[in-house]
Amino acid sequence: MRYEELTIEGRNAVIEAFRAGKTIDKLFLLDGCQDGPIRTILREAKKTDTIINFVQKERLDQMSETGKHQGVIAFSAAYHYGTVEEMLQKAEEKGEPPFLILLDNIEDPHNLGSILRTANQVGAHGVIIPKRRAVGLTATVAKASAGAINYTPVAKVTNLVKTIEELKKQGMWFVCGDMDGESMYQLDLTGPMGVVIGNEGDGVSRLVKEKCDFVASIPMFGDIDSLNASVAMGVLSYEIVRQRIQKNK
Repeated sequence: MRYEELTIEGRNAVIEAFRAGKTIDKLFLLDGCQDGPIRTILREAKKTDTIINFVQKERLDQMSETGKHQGVIAFSAAYHYGTVEEMLQKAEEKGEPPFLILLDNIEDPHNLGSILRTANQVGAHGVIIPKRRAVGLTATVAKASAGAINYTPVAKVTNLVKTIEELKKQGMWFVCGDMDGESMYQLDLTGPMGVVIGNEGDGVSRLVKEKCDFVASIPMFGDIDSLNASVAMGVLSYEIVRQRIQKNK
């Protein structure tokens, strides 16, 4: 799929995209417009998890690449989303304990792309993101992932807390990165593990953190007090890799 096809403009094009089963992440509609085609688009969007935004004409004009938006612009996912079940199945097929990356409101597409790239290299079986207040699989993410988007599945879930609860029932443990945690070198991270990373501004949200079994800090010796989210994810994930290798010797 070519990256420039990810922005879909015009009523018929958007209706066809929905009917063809494309994943539409976000839909922007002209506020107040109630004609037949717009109502059809709205009906199709409500069958899915599409985030619907009603905006003024000026906003649509700014977003438009063609100048022919007809009151509707859709952002289609660059790639199809996987499922958490597929990730667990992948781990089972490889005979490995599940290793998942969960992202709590990562909004920067470059960060998500870098995380996908690292997730692939550390052997994670998949990345889980929330449906709202987080970046989806956009063209920028695809480019930043350096091809990893083709190999590492990404699942979108409605509620990260519930997903963690369900996975814990299946024997998984969860570690989140936080400056106030215990040093990651003191923790046993060798079992079926989920790594939870928050965004740079707020970190992991309180409700999600409360569900984690471990809160791990990364030792830091510099003059600033935090790491980029994708770097923190990489450091913590490679500590899990190190411990697994050590255990299997």
